[in-house]
Amino acid sequence: MDRAPASAPLAALTDSFQAMLARSRAEPAPDCAARLDRLARLRAVVADNEERFRQAISADFGHRSAIETTIAEAMMVFSEIRHATKHLKSWMAPQRVATALQFLPARNRLMPQPLGVVGIIAPWNYPLQLTLAPAIGAIAAGNLVIIKPSELVPHFSALLKQTIAETFDATELLVTGVEDEVAKGFAHLPFDHLVFTGSTRVGRLVAEAAGRNLTPVTLELGGKSPAIVDASADLDEAAERIAYGKLLNAGQTCIAPDYVLVPERSLQALAEKVSAQMRRMFGTDPANKDYTSIISDRHYARLEGLVTDAAERGAKILQPARADDPNWKAHRKFPPTLILGATEAMAAMQEEIFGPVLPVLPYRERADAIAFIVRRDRPLALYWFGTDSNARDEMLARTVSGGVTINDCLFHFAQINQPMGGVGASGTGAYHGEWGFRTFSKLKPVFYRSRFNRLADLYPPYGGKIARLEKMMRFMS
Repeated sequence: MDRAPASAPLAALTDSFQAMLARSRAEPAPDCAARLDRLARLRAVVADNEERFRQAISADFGHRSAIETTIAEAMMVFSEIRHATKHLKSWMAPQRVATALQFLPARNRLMPQPLGVVGIIAPWNYPLQLTLAPAIGAIAAGNLVIIKPSELVPHFSALLKQTIAETFDATELLVTGVEDEVAKGFAHLPFDHLVFTGSTRVGRLVAEAAGRNLTPVTLELGGKSPAIVDASADLDEAAERIAYGKLLNAGQTCIAPDYVLVPERSLQALAEKVSAQMRRMFGTDPANKDYTSIISDRHYARLEGLVTDAAERGAKILQPARADDPNWKAHRKFPPTLILGATEAMAAMQEEIFGPVLPVLPYRERADAIAFIVRRDRPLALYWFGTDSNARDEMLARTVSGGVTINDCLFHFAQINQPMGGVGASGTGAYHGEWGFRTFSKLKPVFYRSRFNRLADLYPPYGGKIARLEKMMRFMS
């Protein structure tokens, strides 16, 4: 049976991909100057349109804190570009690799090469930063890039598409539309590498589609990232830092603390301190410009359902107003909410919350907290608060997560010399700084044989010479 003809947007995407693929094969290794020029132009796109991006993102959210967009998005993009620009020449240089004694005086080198065309499926929660950060690594590595932005941020997506098209040739860097058929077809293209940031559920579908082309993927997913408050922790300090980590972007952060484990004797005290810190930071007025709206009515209703389910199952709910309060709902701002006495049977403990709702669970012994985490999917982030170094090191040794911040939240993500990535259900692969350059490069091993090598002794006809060579190689191995 003949296939139905592709829609106009999907056909245009396919044509653009083929043009970019042809260029990547014809010009497989752009030099350092070309890459630096692309990075400089990308920086100019953000710098020249920073206020327009802030306004577009805020329009998409209903309201987005301008300070959060500046700090968590624009400044991080500038930092990534500055770091890549500073180190690009050394990253591109062939690396010396030791040569085994029996092959001397030959030499080994590891040669980084661009993969070709990299596809990026971007999320909505930090649309500027999480779209451009992987693109920076891919461009630094010499690749050509196609970006599919999120349909949940149409104002931002349209502005990014326009400003990139004004600055880049369509075979260098391209931003697609957000049509359904483009979203469904994007992962099926035979990219040389594909990056997806989003939910674990959709990540599985992206990986399945990419697998048909044997396309390697970097999956930045989410999951339930725990915060452990140790018995040795300063509760006031932990409460302040957990409150900030949870309410940045109204909790719509893939590495936000998703739930808190606290010694049972400190459960009520910590919950009250976190609640007080939330009120201190953001007040109780939904018109507060520092507090960000929930991205859509659907997501707001989903959060309402999580809280209602927890309350019906016996949890104690702490919040400055009910989520159905018309004053909060009119701004699509969800009241900062704590769920005390959460259990594993509650929906809030079975799915990633992705909003300003924080379950607080008690534990009796340190080993119980670790066991609770270990029996669940491996999280994207883990946070630990305390002063007992033995307890800290035990937690680090016995848990596996994408990243860890000790005595704070989120800040491991901002470390440009460290990789950012998940593990298991929270993702695969990593980027940031040189880690991004390596992810989007083929590190090609090259062996340079010396004319003084005796490797010809391995060639037939075999005789006494092979016995002597075997003896020598055994001695050196």
